[in-house]
Amino acid sequence: MKLVVEVRLLPTPVQASALEKTLRACNEATGWVAEVAFERGVFTNFALRRHTYGQVKDRWNLGAQAAQHGIKKTCDAYATLRTNLRGGP
Repeated sequence: MKLVVEVRLLPTPVQASALEKTLRACNEATGWVAEVAFERGVFTNFALRRHTYGQVKDRWNLGAQAAQHGIKKTCDAYATLRTNLRGGP
């Protein structure tokens, strides 16, 4: 059973700025990961992590969870694209 809860964040101006900075870093890092995946033809989660994980953490100063999540989302996006191009559901 899934439970959906709507939550509204009420950050202070300093917290809002930090959140925005973090989200922008995550988006930029994920875009870079997608470029690396395409250039190297590496689309599986574990293989792509070997090529990108350390650089994502260092270059964008992201934590492990954010770095791994961005890499996983990139792999999922390429898997969905591949399925759609093959005429899948």
